[in-house]
Amino acid sequence: MKRLFLLVLCVVMVTCGAAFAATEIKMAYTGPADAENNALHLYAMNFKKLVEEATKGEITLKLFPDSQLGNEEERMELMSKKGMNQPIFNLASFAGVAPVFPEIYASAVPFMFDSYKAAHFFFDEGTYWAKAKEEFQKRSSVVLLEAIEEGGFLAFTNNVREIRKADDFKGLKFRGMDEGQVTLYKAFGASGTPIPWTELYMALKTGVVNGQMNPAMYIKMGSLFEVQNYLTLANIQYSDQFLVANGDMWNGFSPEMKKTIADAAKKANALNREAMEKQDASDVKYLVDKGMKAYAPNPEEMESFRKVGQPAYVEWLKSKMSKEWLDLALESARTANEKAKGK
Repeated sequence: MKRLFLLVLCVVMVTCGAAFAATEIKMAYTGPADAENNALHLYAMNFKKLVEEATKGEITLKLFPDSQLGNEEERMELMSKKGMNQPIFNLASFAGVAPVFPEIYASAVPFMFDSYKAAHFFFDEGTYWAKAKEEFQKRSSVVLLEAIEEGGFLAFTNNVREIRKADDFKGLKFRGMDEGQVTLYKAFGASGTPIPWTELYMALKTGVVNGQMNPAMYIKMGSLFEVQNYLTLANIQYSDQFLVANGDMWNGFSPEMKKTIADAAKKANALNREAMEKQDASDVKYLVDKGMKAYAPNPEEMESFRKVGQPAYVEWLKSKMSKEWLDLALESARTANEKAKGK
């Protein structure tokens, strides 16, 4: 009886010890805890489930949506602190990554990708992305794991006329989210004005600007279909954010654990890609049902956007990074487009 009691006690102690050995990792991101309307929350939920299942509870994730752990700058500062005693994953935008690695903008040159499939090849197998991950970690000690699909390709909208080619922009006024977008509009013969998202609806309604660019998800979410008539599906820029991990935490994992977590990150991204592409098609249909006229430019028209817009945008980027990075990104995109077409 005594021997049996000791055996049971040992089992209980081992079980409790395993439970207490679990590592809780915080995961921070922007936007509400709403998987239907926030692609980042959808990704975080899937990543949490896959990590916890694959590690059998050895690693658990606690989610912090709505920037609860700080804004972009604050979260990235938290990520790069040495000896930090609070392990953390973060979903960072370009604004979060660029202060350390401005070369990330080379992955957002307009009209780089002909399709979702090409964008996936670029980030899954491309030489630019492999080098970018290495360089980012060298500069920041933060680990760049995945480019998370979060909203489909950006599309042009306006309330004046249908835009089928670059010349159709002439004389129009567009809202630009940043200097790069303003540069693009100017190359097309339009003007660009920085306007915050919270003021965009009224700016379009009152004619301060005629148009803007965003994924269909955001056009729907912001009810911009009420003040915009035309939608041009020109695959302007691939909409993504980035999964990053605190370096101290990551370096403390065994090689096997790193692979387990990296595999979970990829699987969660595959689920996001599938969901986002279906959602994008559904959102475009919603916008059309609400009265917007949608147009997908043919290859010749897409080339007119690329021929006029890309050189101006690339010239702007040269002030932020070396030509080497730009050439590498553009070459990786060309390879990805060819691969996606089966060439």
